[in-house]
Amino acid sequence: MATLPPPQWPSLLLLLLLPSPLPVSGMDDAAFPHLGESSQPPTRACPPRCSCPRADTVDCDGLDLRVFPDNITRAAQHLSLQNNQLQELPYNELSRLSGLRTLNLHNNLISSEGEGAERGSPSGAVGPTDSGLRRYPLPPPHLRAALWHFPELPFAEQDGNSGAGFPAQSCGAAGSPDSPSTQDQARGPFTAPNPPGLPDEAFESLTQLQHIYVAQNKLSVAPQFLPRSLRVADLAANQVMEIFPLTFGEKPALRSVYLHNNQLSNAGLPPDAFRGSEAITTLSLSNNRLSYLPPSLPPSLERLHLQNNLISKVPRGALSRQTQLRELYLQHNQLTDSGLDATTFSKLHSLEYLDLSHNQLTTVPAGLPRTLAILHLGRNRIRQVEAARLHWGRGLRYLLLQHNQLGSSGLPAGALRPLRGLHTLHLYGNGLDRVPPALPRRLRALVLPHNRVAALGPRDLAATPGLAELNLAYNCLASARVHRRAFRRLRTLRSLDLAGNQLTRLPMGLPTRLRTLRLQRNQLRMLEPEPLARLDQLRDLNLAHNRLRVGDIGPGTWHELQALQVLDLSHNELSFVPPDLPEALEELHLEGNRISHVGPEAFLSTPCLRALFLRANRLHMTSISAEAFLGLPNLRVVDTAGNPEQVLIRLPPTTPRGPRAGGP
Repeated sequence: MATLPPPQWPSLLLLLLLPSPLPVSGMDDAAFPHLGESSQPPTRACPPRCSCPRADTVDCDGLDLRVFPDNITRAAQHLSLQNNQLQELPYNELSRLSGLRTLNLHNNLISSEGEGAERGSPSGAVGPTDSGLRRYPLPPPHLRAALWHFPELPFAEQDGNSGAGFPAQSCGAAGSPDSPSTQDQARGPFTAPNPPGLPDEAFESLTQLQHIYVAQNKLSVAPQFLPRSLRVADLAANQVMEIFPLTFGEKPALRSVYLHNNQLSNAGLPPDAFRGSEAITTLSLSNNRLSYLPPSLPPSLERLHLQNNLISKVPRGALSRQTQLRELYLQHNQLTDSGLDATTFSKLHSLEYLDLSHNQLTTVPAGLPRTLAILHLGRNRIRQVEAARLHWGRGLRYLLLQHNQLGSSGLPAGALRPLRGLHTLHLYGNGLDRVPPALPRRLRALVLPHNRVAALGPRDLAATPGLAELNLAYNCLASARVHRRAFRRLRTLRSLDLAGNQLTRLPMGLPTRLRTLRLQRNQLRMLEPEPLARLDQLRDLNLAHNRLRVGDIGPGTWHELQALQVLDLSHNELSFVPPDLPEALEELHLEGNRISHVGPEAFLSTPCLRALFLRANRLHMTSISAEAFLGLPNLRVVDTAGNPEQVLIRLPPTTPRGPRAGGP
């Protein structure tokens, strides 16, 4: 086709805009190739190597594609192109797929159009916002597809690259619409005006698109325009530094926006970014570079993720309209007491979950809503908890205060009394030297490991008779300072963790409903029947890393542990398998001891045994009797690695063997 001089393209455009073309002989024939149509045979229904399980679905996932498929059916509604190596999206191909509802481009190499140059400028010489420049609007999508067949027009696209409008012309002597600029002449009439990538107009023809996934690409700016029909937009894990008013604005059906793991600062987030999108319920802005909570967030939000930013303050009124917000994530920021005030959270009448952990707070924030069920304040610098700051918290269920600086005086008696419905309290790593007094009566789980608690008196736990879980691991408890009635009121206790203390014998008066008892890494030197009496519901007993010898285990110690299924005696000083182990035992840990012999009667009392761990002992090839495992039909695992010699174990058959065929 001969190239038309530039002055003639407006006439051609006018001709194309005429409502009804003049009749030409043969044009009424259905076989006649009309303008915008190809005379080639129809394209195949499914691109090569892709799968099309339904007429409206094209799946090209993980095919290492480098070029956008050019023969996708126009009927496609769901297009999967994730996990490929696409670098650009040609407008002329996307514009054909006007019925798309789902477009998945996750994990490709797509960059923003004009990457490396000024966005919108053909070669980076000038930017699109310079006052002396103007850009002509693109023709409507239905005409642009037709004009694709006339590459001499200055806004036509070439080789899959999309144009961004008429070439920029400076006003005055530098050029006019009728005289191409020197830059245009140097570029030539057939050169696409922008480098490959994601053109601004890429999605404007997809008027039915509902779900778009462009996560894990190389976008530095968000698309300037996304379809009004959108419901879910995922641009996470790119390098996005800027979004635009119509990227997510004016989308009445939009419900979820994912922008985490980008490089967004407050300057790249316009104040009208979500205007006209009043249905957004989930917004993820975590792992960006925000320094304060963005204003003008959608009032419809239910979940807001802002963790892992640089936020040091929440401006007054920033959360005043989000009355439907249920979950707010602000952990791993730089929030201080001065960055919040009594009104910051006061309007959040539906808030149930608030995470302020890993910040720089020294007190519990004021004005928290009564609807909170979970409050996470771990890893701050809180030194004092005052009852006045918790007067709202009758409905609070979980309070996490781990790794703060409460010390011996930071949690005075009655400080937590307003929390009448509290279920779980986490206080580990706070330097506490005793169990806090006057805890909420309905407390079910008290987690206090890695403190300095050295004693348990008869009334220290009396205020919490409903405890089901008590964790006092890695404190400074010695047997002489644990009162025999310390656990007397804990009649519903199911789990007790006393690992990592300085106990030399089992505590007396253990609750009879215990199911889990952890005493590893103490200094136990003896086991007596009395502390374990009446523990007929105990299922898991951990005694690892102590100083127990077989002679230190009194006769009848295991007698009442009728439900015990897991027993860990590893890393002690046992020289053989302890006798008379519980009958219900299924898992026995004896690794890291001094066992040199396993006799034929070692496991007669444990017919239910499934797993036996004997590694790192003193066993040799002949140390284990061949009859030791008889009568153990459920045994599946015997671990003997790490002994002086390799010990081969032959497990008994799982089912009785029948007579051989042809036998007597």
